[in-house]
Amino acid sequence: MDNEKRANPLYQVVAETIRAQISSGELKSNDRLPSEYELSQIHSVGRNTVRRAISELAKDGVLKTIAGVGTFVSDPRLDKTAQHLYSFSSEMEIHGKRVTSRVLEAKLISADSFLARRLQIQLGAEVAFLYRVRLMDGEPTAIERSYLPHALCPGILEHDFSSTSLYETLSTVYDKSPNHAEQVIEAGLATPEVARLLELELPAVVFVFHRETRLVSGQVIEYVDSELRSDRFRFFANLRLRSSEDEFAFRRLPFPSETETR
Repeated sequence: MDNEKRANPLYQVVAETIRAQISSGELKSNDRLPSEYELSQIHSVGRNTVRRAISELAKDGVLKTIAGVGTFVSDPRLDKTAQHLYSFSSEMEIHGKRVTSRVLEAKLISADSFLARRLQIQLGAEVAFLYRVRLMDGEPTAIERSYLPHALCPGILEHDFSSTSLYETLSTVYDKSPNHAEQVIEAGLATPEVARLLELELPAVVFVFHRETRLVSGQVIEYVDSELRSDRFRFFANLRLRSSEDEFAFRRLPFPSETETR
């Protein structure tokens, strides 16, 4: 080891060596790493040191460990726009990913005060509720709980949303094309249910979304709460300098309180 490496804890040295192998292409996405014992022999360190290095890399999303199978190089995080309105299916298809869904619930419910306010409908009006786990190439990567005014899309839950895009159905079947949205994104800790559905080990950080999607008329067509795996995505936006102070103003989507979050 050189002097710089000697100054670092051994687990960091091992972790940086593995990172370098990934960066150089020596280790590729989904490659399986040698066992802990083999890595300890390769790097001349103890197994606890190797275990710590793997744990740190897994927290950063560089590696993923499957119990009883082994440790693998993770796929690189996918860019997801924070600027344009896409359906999850169409945006992931841009990356060459196959998107399917596992429908957990699809039913009609009555609008409580929270949904009546979000969807701009009367209290007690029918709401189509669609609860899905979104899978990317078979891996659970997102959870979506969508609420739609049933009067605008009657019978929509009769469609098979395990393989069909919700936005495409709204556009082609009901002539209700989503046009723009207001969205809040934050980092949060996965609940036990979210961790189970996304196959995460607790504690785990996820991206949390709250979004109102509107038609060109401004009418709300959908309210959605969702969680995305933070180890699979990163967000980007194109920014430019505004010249007028008035142009900085925007209408912020009111953030749900703890009692309101569904």
